[in-house]
Amino acid sequence: MTGLSPIQKLLARHPCRNLDEQRQALRQIVQEIALLGLSRTDFFMRAAFYGGTALRIFHGLERFSEDLDFSLAEPDPAFRLDDYLDAVAAELGSWGFVMQVETKQKNAGSPIQSAFIKGGTLVHLVRIASVVPPVSGVPENELLKIKLEIDTDPPAGAGFEIGYRLEPIPFSVRLYDRPSLFAGKVHALLCRNWGQRVKGRDFFDFLWYLSNQTPVNAAHLAARLQQTGHRHEQAVVTRDALVQLLEKRFREVDFAQARQDVLPFIADTRVLDLWSADFFIAMTCQHLAVQP
Repeated sequence: MTGLSPIQKLLARHPCRNLDEQRQALRQIVQEIALLGLSRTDFFMRAAFYGGTALRIFHGLERFSEDLDFSLAEPDPAFRLDDYLDAVAAELGSWGFVMQVETKQKNAGSPIQSAFIKGGTLVHLVRIASVVPPVSGVPENELLKIKLEIDTDPPAGAGFEIGYRLEPIPFSVRLYDRPSLFAGKVHALLCRNWGQRVKGRDFFDFLWYLSNQTPVNAAHLAARLQQTGHRHEQAVVTRDALVQLLEKRFREVDFAQARQDVLPFIADTRVLDLWSADFFIAMTCQHLAVQP
């Protein structure tokens, strides 16, 4: 790797077989540099990283992910994500990324604040991946776009841990512990309004938690369900009750849609062959555990 820039060395660690995988590798590097930028501030003293990207970066989830999701540790309506965006932009710039970091207009009354990292896909593939233009399948105006989102009114009961990374340089972040991450995923499975597009990534992640013997943080799940109006505030999440809720939900799912949704995010599609209501119910009954 002699003569490669630091970013090219990072990219060389991703075994890209085609252009789509180069795109995904580029996205993942931008995500990690954005986390590094946030870690240089007091952001992780106030907030924690969670969601699919947290699971991929810190626990080895084998699927691509799009967004960076965060939650404050304690509710704070005065928190401003804007205060941290310059640090993200500066960090990206120091690594050679010419990107904009912009706030998304907040919906009135919503505790969720969002921002976007945006930059040209082609220009960065040329600069960083040494792709020679013209490139079939990559329009000149194609944007690499990553959403940052933070919940300023988080539900109670989450547990936290510190995650460490060696690349692009050593840094650490605070993130939800695995039982709390699993609680968020179960909440999404039970309560997400899919409409005409079932989010197959939720199901892929659910199986990952089961296969890694992760229990559900019951207290945090109960708080999430209460906050979104799906259960009475005094309700206690037990294993038997949760198995019943999940079984009912799995019976309602179009698993053909779920498979289609997750296809662009995984390399080995054979893992989807067994997906059906019966399969998910059986795996849930055999492997689901609940952390009191």
